[in-house]
Amino acid sequence: MKNHFSESIRREIAASRAIATVTIENTENVKTLAEALLAGGIRCIEITLRTPVALESMQIVAQAFPEMQVIAGTVIAPEQIKAVQDAGAVCAVAPGMNRKVIEAALDANLPFAPGVATPSEIETALEYDCDIMKLFPAEPLGGLSYLKNMQTPYAHLGIQFIPLGGLNAKNAEVYLQEAFILAVGGSWIAKTDAIKAGDWAGITARAAALTSN
Repeated sequence: MKNHFSESIRREIAASRAIATVTIENTENVKTLAEALLAGGIRCIEITLRTPVALESMQIVAQAFPEMQVIAGTVIAPEQIKAVQDAGAVCAVAPGMNRKVIEAALDANLPFAPGVATPSEIETALEYDCDIMKLFPAEPLGGLSYLKNMQTPYAHLGIQFIPLGGLNAKNAEVYLQEAFILAVGGSWIAKTDAIKAGDWAGITARAAALTSN
């Protein structure tokens, strides 16, 4: 079984340095949001499946901005795999470890990064040949120090992590200095209230502050 991200997707995520994790409540400003992120150098957007318009939002971004990598977030049910794939997502991520979801992703040939918080969950992910994993919630678990200790026994396997949860403009840079970090998950870059307020300049500025380093 293979659940590897393609080299092109991996390069795009690494080059972006951050995946902007967003929860979209209406589709009116989805294009403007994508433009603001791209203007700040972020080419990866994780649209969480927490609202009724999430799939439509993915489709809008995927069709209007082919240079933007659309990632489906909060994928926690097997039936969501085909739905996000049909909506244009190039890969999917989850906050936790669900074997049925991973199996559905494998069947659909959709790259999937499960959420891990323990060595046992890393080993479960490895059973399915997952080589990119999401650490969630990163900071409450113990941050980079915790992740360094947890990944050490598996370092020879070359697996990489996307930490999310409690990250911000200050501590993100510390994570990004480590080779085993593919990118950080940045919910602070485009928070729901910033999207609602139309703070596009602020979103671009927060994106640029991270990608310009």
